[in-house]
Amino acid sequence: MSHDHQSIIEQAFQALQMGNWIRAEEMLKNFLCMTPSNFDATHLLAIVYASQSNHHEAIKWYSEAHKLSPAQYSVLSNWGSSLNLLGKNDEALIAFTKALNLSPYAPEVLYNTGNVLCDLNRHAEALIFFKNAVKLNPEYFQAHNNYGKALYDLGRYPEALNCFDNALRINQSFLDSLINKSETLKKLKRYDEAITFVDRALKLNPECAEAYSNKGNILNELKRYDEAITFVDRALKLNPECAETYSNKGNTLNELRRHDEAVACFEKALSLNPNLDKIFGNLLHTKMKICSWLGFEESLKAIENMAEKDKMISNPFPLLSLFDNPLIHKKSSKLYIQSKYPLNTALGPIPKRSKNRKIRIGYFSADFKIHPIAFLIAELIELHDRDSFDIYAFSLERANDEMRGRLFKAFDHFIDTEKMSDIEIAQLARDFAIDIAVDLTGITQGSRTGIFSYRAAPVQVNYLGYPGSMGAEYIDYIIADKTLIPSKAQQHYSEKVVYLPHSYQVNDRKRLISDNRFTKSDLGLPEVGFVFCCFNNNYKILPETFKGWMRILGAVDGSVLWLYEDNIFAVDNLRKSAENLGIDSGRLVFAKKMPPQNHLARHSQADLFLDTFPYNAHTTASDALWCGLPVLTLCGASFPSRVAASLLSAVELPELVATSQEEYESMAITLAKDPQKLKSIKSKLAANLSSCSLFDTPLFAKNIERAYSRMMECYQLNLDPDHMYI
Repeated sequence: MSHDHQSIIEQAFQALQMGNWIRAEEMLKNFLCMTPSNFDATHLLAIVYASQSNHHEAIKWYSEAHKLSPAQYSVLSNWGSSLNLLGKNDEALIAFTKALNLSPYAPEVLYNTGNVLCDLNRHAEALIFFKNAVKLNPEYFQAHNNYGKALYDLGRYPEALNCFDNALRINQSFLDSLINKSETLKKLKRYDEAITFVDRALKLNPECAEAYSNKGNILNELKRYDEAITFVDRALKLNPECAETYSNKGNTLNELRRHDEAVACFEKALSLNPNLDKIFGNLLHTKMKICSWLGFEESLKAIENMAEKDKMISNPFPLLSLFDNPLIHKKSSKLYIQSKYPLNTALGPIPKRSKNRKIRIGYFSADFKIHPIAFLIAELIELHDRDSFDIYAFSLERANDEMRGRLFKAFDHFIDTEKMSDIEIAQLARDFAIDIAVDLTGITQGSRTGIFSYRAAPVQVNYLGYPGSMGAEYIDYIIADKTLIPSKAQQHYSEKVVYLPHSYQVNDRKRLISDNRFTKSDLGLPEVGFVFCCFNNNYKILPETFKGWMRILGAVDGSVLWLYEDNIFAVDNLRKSAENLGIDSGRLVFAKKMPPQNHLARHSQADLFLDTFPYNAHTTASDALWCGLPVLTLCGASFPSRVAASLLSAVELPELVATSQEEYESMAITLAKDPQKLKSIKSKLAANLSSCSLFDTPLFAKNIERAYSRMMECYQLNLDPDHMYI
């Protein structure tokens, strides 16, 4: 190359360094018109385009430069970076691999390879490249940081913290590592420390929207919701185009029961990024909470289409109330688990346990308090056979109420783990040598599925809290019955099914019904007329269910429908829907929240409980039956749509199970118009209560203990989990 040619290229390089891209581009293009095969100018022109984020043009010139000098690893590395930024990750990986073949000890190429592998969700493979990059250049703080991010995405939080600490040791003002360390500390439940590091980030850069958003997320975890909103709003002021921040704000607004505002946030997030994980499901589920059904059918169809294409369109739980389709339920759970809580081998295998001792059962729940799960399970814990079992509670959330006090006394060991990380709880369960870990929360609010991803116990069970498959390879069994999961439906469950002989649902015979004698007037009910009721959560009311109810009211003169008042938005929307369907909105009566004993007592003023579909009444059905109130249900194909049928079978009232919407409506109308028939059913229910299997808790305890013993026998014999019939 002549001195003049070298001088032109150097001038173009100086212009690039000064940010004068147009000047650099002009000089290099003119030069290449005269000297078209000059490698240095061709490569530098590609870099100029990349500096302007014109990566489509950049990769064209990188390709030309590579043809001119195939042995230049830096061209391949830069080419790969532009491909990566265009989302062409498979092509980028090929370019980086070729670069490493030419220069296997180039830290920046190792770093870039690790980055593209992370973008391809191949985080475990990425680790070796980041590890080698920092080994070759221990001061490469960006590589330390991204090494930590890969470990974070694999759920290896303590190791990730070490990487962020290494990056900050080299560059204590590295904003990314401060934010990443804060996020990791949040995952480890070390909230005070997490706030310290996010505050350091904000001190360095008071305009950092991501830091404000992260602080809002930490405050949300601490249940400091109003403060969380303040920080999320500051993030949105700085970056009003961030869909994820709008989604996070929607989640916090839901916790504050400001559901109408949450809907607006989710709609904004969806408009900014229709591909944002779970946004469709979050939006529709929130609309269901307030019974806002405009566009419901279109939204449902869109979600169904995306679910069939294995897209992460929702947390699994909302789909249970939207679809009577166990295949969609299983697929959504599996996608969710693979994305958030894949099997994690960080704690290694559990050494084989001796069989010459009591079986140790660990119940894990966020709901050891006044909560439907606690209402169901309390007496079982008290009745467990202490000669054969040691019973442990791993309480995932603190509480201070009478149910908490009862359960604290009932368990042999009650361990408060709220402030512990998932891996710490899993290790604690191993330290206690828990044999069977029973997840009572599943994929619902307060869930800590990550605990089980580390294998808290040799045998892990999905029971009671989540009505469907968790889709996790590390959950061995789901407890059910033959009504709930017919043998032909086993394919829709990743777990092996343990069939109890009666209903899967445990109950507490000690649940007290208040002595209060409510009158209809006390409850806002008319003095005359048939009272249909449904005390299920409002989100379970689908438009088709509500239309059916209105047809029933239309056919039964003077009747009313008594519903649970969850929020004022739902009340308003349901009244409007009734009017639109030709029913006087005054025929809807809403039951405000009451203490549990009083709530049970007011059931006496209802005549018939109308169930929802496809998400049936669970605890609410048992409540009604315990109070002598018949429940009419529609049985479908999925777990949540068959629960009430299971309960009715166990109280020997299968005649209240409909198999079609038409039959359901016809049965409701018939029972309302035939007082003798309804009286006969109520008498039968009253006679069965003292002897039926649904409320025979000692019998249930023996059956589930037989199931636990069978699980341990299989484990001791090194047999794979299989379906069991108790």
